[in-house]
Amino acid sequence: MSETAVKAPGVIPDANRWKALVFIALAQLMVVLDATIVNIALPSAQQDLGISDGNRQWVVTAYALAFGGLLLFGGRIADLWGRKRAFVTGLAGFAAASALGGAATSGAMMFGARALQGAFGALLAPAALSLLAVMFTDAKERAKAFGIYGAIAGGGGAVGLILGGFLTEYLDWRWTFFVNIPFAVVAAAGAYLVVREPEGSRKRAPLDIPGVVLSTLGLVALVYGFTRAESDGWGDSVTVGMFVGSALLLAAFVFVESKIKAPLLPLRVVTERNRGGVYLSLGLAIIAMFGLFLFLTYYLQVVKGYSPVKTGFAFLPMIAGMITGSTQIGARLMTRVAPRRLMSPGFLVAGLGMLLLTQLAIGSSYATLLLPAMLLLGLGMGTAFMPAMSLATLGVEPRDAGVASAMVNTSQQVGGAIGTALLNTIAASAKTGYVRDHIGAAASKPQQQLVQLEAMVHGYASAIWFAVGILAAASLIALSFVNAGRPGSASVTGSGSGAGEGVEDEVAVPVVAH
Repeated sequence: MSETAVKAPGVIPDANRWKALVFIALAQLMVVLDATIVNIALPSAQQDLGISDGNRQWVVTAYALAFGGLLLFGGRIADLWGRKRAFVTGLAGFAAASALGGAATSGAMMFGARALQGAFGALLAPAALSLLAVMFTDAKERAKAFGIYGAIAGGGGAVGLILGGFLTEYLDWRWTFFVNIPFAVVAAAGAYLVVREPEGSRKRAPLDIPGVVLSTLGLVALVYGFTRAESDGWGDSVTVGMFVGSALLLAAFVFVESKIKAPLLPLRVVTERNRGGVYLSLGLAIIAMFGLFLFLTYYLQVVKGYSPVKTGFAFLPMIAGMITGSTQIGARLMTRVAPRRLMSPGFLVAGLGMLLLTQLAIGSSYATLLLPAMLLLGLGMGTAFMPAMSLATLGVEPRDAGVASAMVNTSQQVGGAIGTALLNTIAASAKTGYVRDHIGAAASKPQQQLVQLEAMVHGYASAIWFAVGILAAASLIALSFVNAGRPGSASVTGSGSGAGEGVEDEVAVPVVAH
């Protein structure tokens, strides 16, 4: 395949593409911030709105279900309707839902606002990613653009912890919602003025309604199954029912997609080995990271007694590592080495940081244990995420860019739900075992409280061992599945409808669309 197959002759890059990147990155930051910023505000919001402990999880779950369930639909809408229009509509809806959440007077109003945020986020996130993909086609420029995007995708969550801590401590929990409005207004106005979508990148086929219904219900059941497992256990009848239902719905979805003319998710998007390897390794890495974020937040606040703001600042080395890994290592090397030579070592370096954290104890020093571990985690993840984000749509035709981008978000969202549930369950059972074995020797109340804290930290360390194994698996998958060559020289397997057929094509530009 010649360069012209990737980048049509006579196509002049959009003069405003770097300005557009600023607004796309701002929207991405808003969505990523929102995932963690609300967690910090949750205790205050729960008290104000009189939400019971049993219903508290719905503030997080309502968002996760709507976002995870509607992502593929949102990605396809962006392809059909136009990415710019989907992006601006998603921003407007997200801002309105945030205003509703900030003004909530009851638990039900809050849950509804969070579900709406998730729904509009599912329209916004794939549109943002696929806009980048169709606007940046030059290999070096693409590396820079995705380096910036990857740094925000990775580090934005920790920024949310700092911002959430400040807003909750010094203003009011409602501001963790209201803060989205200026972000959305600036990003929407900027995108409306500077984003220009390339001609002919829109899909004109009719919408696959059975695919929308089956994928939405299947993903909602899957995410809810993991959320339910965390609170009610893996043996709970509803949990098991959700997993069985999800497996049947998603199997039916794959069958339907293989039979119809204009599928919601063309199977060629996921069966090509490079994309499949990226979706799988990225999902696994997110499982490890999400669980860890939760543990470290609790460890710093409950065991070390850090305030929300101090906890946020404690995560800064991880953000610095991610930004460095993404913009300095990943972006600089992406045009010189094959993607798997960045992704696989990146996941291993992050695994090394995770390995340090298995030594976590009540008296662990921040400077000698947590700081180096966070730096390694950030550097590794930043280096691996950057080529993964860019490679995730290797050879995808522009008309499939939205749904291929949605698959990146879906693997992250499902990975997050699995990570939180799976690692929490492992930590909880290790904690219970530790308390059972040690509580008898603790006579006084202070000693019993100490055993409880030791048990909590022991539970975290046990779960982190699993996270190390998960990152090792992600590294192995990236090494064995991803075989795309270095942009400009190597051969890349498959593209477009011929994906997965093992055709070796010479390409001068690494990825068409994202």
